[in-house]
Parts: sequence; C-alpha cells; structure tokens
Amino acid sequence: MKRFLFLVLGFVFTSALGTACAVIYLSKIVNAPLSIQSESLFVIEQGSNAYRTVKQLRNKAYSDIPPMVAKVWLKFFATDTSVKSGTYALAPGDSLVDVFTRFTKGEEHLFSVSLVEGLTLKQWLETLKAHNNIQFDIDDKTLRQTTNTNADWCCQAIKHNEGLYLADTYFFTNNTKASAVLARAHEALIAFVDEQWQQRALDLPINTPYEALILASIIEKETAVPEERSRIAGVFVNRLNSNMRLQTDPTVIYGIGDNFDGNITRKHLRTPTPYNTYVIKGLPPTPIAMAGKAAIKAALQPLDTDEVYFVAKGDGSHQFSTTLEAHNAAVRKYQLKR
Repeated sequence: MKRFLFLVLGFVFTSALGTACAVIYLSKIVNAPLSIQSESLFVIEQGSNAYRTVKQLRNKAYSDIPPMVAKVWLKFFATDTSVKSGTYALAPGDSLVDVFTRFTKGEEHLFSVSLVEGLTLKQWLETLKAHNNIQFDIDDKTLRQTTNTNADWCCQAIKHNEGLYLADTYFFTNNTKASAVLARAHEALIAFVDEQWQQRALDLPINTPYEALILASIIEKETAVPEERSRIAGVFVNRLNSNMRLQTDPTVIYGIGDNFDGNITRKHLRTPTPYNTYVIKGLPPTPIAMAGKAAIKAALQPLDTDEVYFVAKGDGSHQFSTTLEAHNAAVRKYQLKR
C-alpha cells in the first residue's frame, strides 16, 4: 500500500513539475519580442476573433510562435481574447501579450491632421479630403451639423461656417469621418472662446464672441509673427474706437473670392464688397479665416498702445506708427522702394 502511495505521489509530483515547466516555457514564448522589424500598422477586420488574429500575425511574418502554443495560451492563460476591430500600431519589441493587450482594449493607432490657422474653410476641406485615413462626408447638411451647439452666441443664426472651428492638430482613428473632426474642432472653439471671453479686456469695441472671432481671423491673416499679434490687435482696436476704417488687405482679398489672382490693385481697394474694409467701417460680416488660440486671445486681450498704423517690412514683420506722417515715411521706406 505504501509503495502504491509513493508511486501516486511521484506521478503527481512529476506531472506538476512538467506542468510548471510548460507554463514557464509558454510564458517565455508569449512575452518574447515578435518578429517586428519596424513600426507597422496592423488591421483587424470587423468580425475577427483571437485565433484568426494570431493566424494573421503569423501570415504577415510578425510572429513565428507555433500555432498550437498560441492556441493554448489563448484558451487557458490569456486574460482577455475579445479583440476589437481597428487599425493598430505594432512596434519592434512588442510581444504577443503586448499586442493582444492593445487589441482587446481597442487602443487603436491615432492618425493626425493639422488644420492650420489663417487658412479658409475651403482650404481645410481640401486638407481633409486629401487625407488617406479620413472618410470625407462633407456636404451642406453635414457641414451645418458640425456646428450644432448650445452656445448662446453661436451658431443657429449664423449661416456662414467660416471661422467656426479652432485651428489645431487633431488625432483620430482610421476611417473617422471628416464631419466628426470638424465637430470636434467646433466644440474646441466654443470652449476656448467662452473661456477667453470671460477674461477679455475692458471697453473693447466688440460686443459678442463672434465679433471677437472676426477680429481674430483678421489678426491671423495679417501676421505670422507670434509677438506681433496682440500689437496688431491693439492697432485694430484703436481704429475701431476712433471710427477709422480697418483698411486691411486680407479682408479685401476674401471679398474678391476665387477671382483673386494674387495681385491686389487700387481698383480692388475701391470696389465695394461686404468685406472691403477700405470702404466699409467696422468689422466685416464674418471671419475671413480660421483662427488659432493665440489670435483669439490677442483679439480679446490686445496690447494697450497708441499706434493706429502698421506696414509690412517685407521680412514678415511690420513697422508700427502712431501718426500718419510716420506711417507714410514707413511706407516709402519698406514698400515704395521695393
């Protein structure tokens, strides 16, 4: 009887030792780096399961783990095997455990698109349409839906979507709709403008956040020099407070539209349009471009200055003046001599 008991105990011990060794071996295999040579994108189609995903990894030469080993791990040891469809990034050093953690949590690779300040909505739509990972779904209806908001100043009565999105870089998963990206850009704009409106300077000659966007869009078009934005805002605020025309070329160009050939003429400056600030007083009816955070902040917190003129120097910066005489001298120096 004792001999039989020793045999049973020996068998159990041997089996347990063998199982422990198998578990250690299995753990070593599934935690070892896969055969990924460089960062790659891996697509899991809708309806795929864990076993099919392992096979797909092997077919693409990302894994050389024996199929039976992978199946045993999935069946008995994997924490979660409910892979989610999507596009995932695989990187050198990733193990089977690493990638399956990503697959089951749905941690998809994020693509990006930069919607640049100073560009128009039309140019943004061209950027979105050209992006390989964005599903372009924009028409009049979907465009209007991107600006559905509860903000009391925007956007039911506004029929023009120019300027209603915040310039920034946006991240998204593969095949995200363009309308979804714009909706996020609009929500970001509303949140930022509402916050900045509460911190605006006193006695500004603008009455609504929408007017602040109009002014910000002009600032955005006038300079790409960060430190000049608040100074140019100060000039425009002084002009508005003095009932002077803004006389800014970018508004004229926007009013000309697709007919503008790149050369602004005296005739353009004299031809009335709702956007010709050489003819009209005050702000144009809508923004003329998309604004970023810095320009919006500048419009609401302009530099306190006595300057009412500025002229481009030709190097991207501007010469500012407080008197017409000084301004005319700057024009002769930086414009006429060129």
